[in-house]
Amino acid sequence: MRVPIRQIAIGIALAAVATWFATLHDFTGTQASDWPRTGLASAMVVGWAALTVTLHRRRAPVAVDTGSDTIHVVYATQTGYAAELANLTVATLRHGGDAVALQSIDTLTPATLQGAKRMLFIASTTGEGDAPDPATGFRRDVMAGALALQGLSYGLLALGDHDYEDFCAFGHDLDRWLRSSGAVPAFDLVEVDNGDPGALRHWQHHVAEWAGSPEAPDWVRPAYQSWRLVERRLLNPGSAGGPCFHIALAPVDAAHLRWDAGDVVEIGPRRGRDDEQIHPHREYSIASLPSDKTLHLVVRQQRDATGSLGLGSGWLTALADIGDAVDLRVRRNEGFHAPGDDRPMLLIGNGTGIAGLRALLKERVARGHVRNWLIFGERHAGVDRLHVDELERWRADGRVERLDLVWSRETQGPRYVQDRLRAAADDVRSYVDDGAAIYVCGSLAGMAPGVDAALRGILGERAVDDILADGRYRRDVY
Repeated sequence: MRVPIRQIAIGIALAAVATWFATLHDFTGTQASDWPRTGLASAMVVGWAALTVTLHRRRAPVAVDTGSDTIHVVYATQTGYAAELANLTVATLRHGGDAVALQSIDTLTPATLQGAKRMLFIASTTGEGDAPDPATGFRRDVMAGALALQGLSYGLLALGDHDYEDFCAFGHDLDRWLRSSGAVPAFDLVEVDNGDPGALRHWQHHVAEWAGSPEAPDWVRPAYQSWRLVERRLLNPGSAGGPCFHIALAPVDAAHLRWDAGDVVEIGPRRGRDDEQIHPHREYSIASLPSDKTLHLVVRQQRDATGSLGLGSGWLTALADIGDAVDLRVRRNEGFHAPGDDRPMLLIGNGTGIAGLRALLKERVARGHVRNWLIFGERHAGVDRLHVDELERWRADGRVERLDLVWSRETQGPRYVQDRLRAAADDVRSYVDDGAAIYVCGSLAGMAPGVDAALRGILGERAVDDILADGRYRRDVY
């Protein structure tokens, strides 16, 4: 058993308190009323020792239900915070009716990993990039080599503090090991800096969507600002897909016009104009810059099997009237911010993913960085032109170096963006050799894994892992 330094320090402090109480009295003649303070301090020391042994002794692996429908939630904690978040994650999953198994990482066996189909990890980093104490055995014994985890889909919440050099190091190590073992991320790793509530809501959003429980209540409600709906315009009249709208919002206080390309918004929807704000929130990529004076979204109207409008999309695309108040909060998404230099950028996306890519291109255009290559896919060339006219103007003006439009319902040419990538393999390799950053925005279900597979086929597994580690391959997928 390895007891962390902070636990030893607490024990020394408690022992000192007990000793100080002892010096205050001559216990051979003290009255009974003097004993409680000394006894309390002594009991604290004994209790601390017992608790430390209980928490930090090596626990034997335990049998865990590995039924095919079970979602496993595994936490690696040093102070108990990851365990607290794991319990909240379990509550969100159970809200949607899922079977859930919760366990500490020190009880997680290779057999459980290989028998599971869905797993969520909440992993702390301690010290200068170290694994939490309960995870040291798992890191040494299980993560020493790859396992066959091809049937596992997973999500990972990495907890850390940017004041330390190796931010979220253990979470990133665990993520790399899972990928190298063949496990497939259900969504990209979520980093939390010092308990940031916005990042935690982002994790909850992913978990709820993945588990089919999108209306689970927020753990912490966003501190919304008041904005107004000032424009709503249908972008794809006559489309075979769901109606897609350009949404523009203006803040009541102009000081709130502050974000970076790549950031997202959290919207507090309502079921009707006179209804109370609903506790679940919805997230959308921002499609504009503050210099546009309004915040733009690209929102596809969603309906369920009964025809009822989706909660967030219904509020923004149908129920709210122009001029109505919209509860909104910008959430920083540093993992999708544009590079600060003029290196080439390869931007890939489909559908409403054009929103995040449009903002990035606007920022690049404003900076005069023209080595931009966009590959964008939708259904039909005639009607599904989500801001395509603007993209074509940028291409004609030389502000976008290359624009590849891919129409999945057309009869000729590559059907999907990943097909266009493969067809342009030599150009992709050349762009990456020139130091290009690759940004992907859009559908998690088919596009994102298809693009990843295409890139790995073109560049090789090692090269893709290297550009991931260098921060040159970034995704905002949903």
